[in-house]
Amino acid sequence: MRATFEMTEAHQARVLKTIEDMVQSLERNHIRKLQAQGLVTNELEKFQDRLTRCTMHCNDKARDLLDSGAKEPAVRALMENCVGSCVDDHVNLIPSMTQTQREPELYSTVRRGERTADARDILDSMLQ
Repeated sequence: MRATFEMTEAHQARVLKTIEDMVQSLERNHIRKLQAQGLVTNELEKFQDRLTRCTMHCNDKARDLLDSGAKEPAVRALMENCVGSCVDDHVNLIPSMTQTQREPELYSTVRRGERTADARDILDSMLQ
């Protein structure tokens, strides 16, 4: 009877090991990729929101200028310069965004006891 119990523990350990290996494989090969994809999407959404706010500010300035009696060519020139500045500023942000996305250690997860923390959380806490 004792030998049967030990075999059961051995089988259980084998199953647990197989499941742990599967979870680690899924996390390494799929979940982390999906997480990184989500982070890229989030960064692009923030980028688009910032660019939209900038161009809305340009639109407000142009409308204010038009309401003050300025002629259409002057308003068009203001709008062209303002939007051009927005585009230049945001295009200049792309290299740093790209670099951030290429640094996987910023997005990998690390274990802290029972809690899994994002590396960004750790960096933020270190900088405070």
